[in-house]
Amino acid sequence: MALVTGAAVVALTAMSPALAADGASAPASGTAEAGAPSVGRATYDLGDLAFAPGAPYEGKSEIAAVVRYPDGPGGKGLARGRHPLIVMQHGHWATCADRAAQDALVKAQKALALAEEAGDDAEVARQQAVIGKMSDRLWAWPCQAGIPSLPSSSGYDYLAESLARQGFVVVSMGANGINATSAGQADSVYQARAALINKHLDLWRQLDAGKGPLKGKLKDPKTGGANDAVFTGHLDLQRVGTLGHSMGGGGVMQQVSDKRHGDWPAGVKVKAALGLAPTATWDVEPVTEVPLAVLWGTCDQVNTGEYVKWNKGDNKTPLHGITLTGGNHNYFNTQWSPSSGQVAGVDDAIPGKQRGQCVSQDGTNQQHQGLDEATQRRIATGYTVAFFRQYLLGDTSAEALLTGREKLPDVPDAVKVEYVKPH
Repeated sequence: MALVTGAAVVALTAMSPALAADGASAPASGTAEAGAPSVGRATYDLGDLAFAPGAPYEGKSEIAAVVRYPDGPGGKGLARGRHPLIVMQHGHWATCADRAAQDALVKAQKALALAEEAGDDAEVARQQAVIGKMSDRLWAWPCQAGIPSLPSSSGYDYLAESLARQGFVVVSMGANGINATSAGQADSVYQARAALINKHLDLWRQLDAGKGPLKGKLKDPKTGGANDAVFTGHLDLQRVGTLGHSMGGGGVMQQVSDKRHGDWPAGVKVKAALGLAPTATWDVEPVTEVPLAVLWGTCDQVNTGEYVKWNKGDNKTPLHGITLTGGNHNYFNTQWSPSSGQVAGVDDAIPGKQRGQCVSQDGTNQQHQGLDEATQRRIATGYTVAFFRQYLLGDTSAEALLTGREKLPDVPDAVKVEYVKPH
């Protein structure tokens, strides 16, 4: 298969494991290639119920995020210059890492299946009550005292690290409050998610101007003390990227849709949007004016990836549909994946007939070789880095990758790219 070479390889050196300019394997994410920028880390938390999306949505959510940014010389502060901002939003998942509730839920689900098989109506009712109670604990917000929140926003650290090494400031926001309150609100939940994205963008707009609620609120996650990076005057808010997974991807599509640009904070311009298995918004508003990429896997039971089909023919900017044969839904988020050991972490693909296979969800029920967690993330990282470098930095060295003319090196030949030119 064709390989990305030359300058395009250099552009993708942040992959995990990265590819060095000479083609040799580089250290995995978390250890920088020699000469590559180190990555600074920060967090902020303005409260579990600090954000109300507004009517018609009912419920409140947190304003909290984890931040990755390119370190300055000696690993001190933010690197010089103005940096494009990328904001991320996770999808719909359990909100509380309540291990006891999860164990009891699994036990009750097994007992329910046996009771249904035996026709024991009383036992069915009893187990259903247990399932409801344990589910309430797992999806509570805020979580019960002593129960940590499930950090879905940290599930894309591998992407944030790689993007920060490319010069981006990356903010991965929490959306647990929306997850806990979204039931029965399908007609407005994506508007709520878009509003949360705009809220974080506005907070960073204010911080760039040296004011606002984030001023002095960024913390060092290791010490809990103040983070010493100075972001004021160092953000390029005319070059903003958005990334969302699952329902977070739907939130991104709502926020970047043609009719919603007026909701963006003043002085902020979104120049690129990427969805990782984004779910369909309520009214599928057109996304034709901002470069768009969608990654999804053939064994993803959510069965997304339709945004390219819905918008092609009307698109004024490029569309990139990237299909991972054997990819599933959860592996894009490390916290949702089994290797994390996290509460509710699971391989969501339907097992195939042979070990390592999964059943495709494209209507054909084919047996596909499943991608493992690390491989799916290497692929996602390679295309994500290339996409944002092209549309936020103007670096077209990996354009052949994004149009499908060349392949990503050092991964299985399991990717198909549909590229739709602007009309």
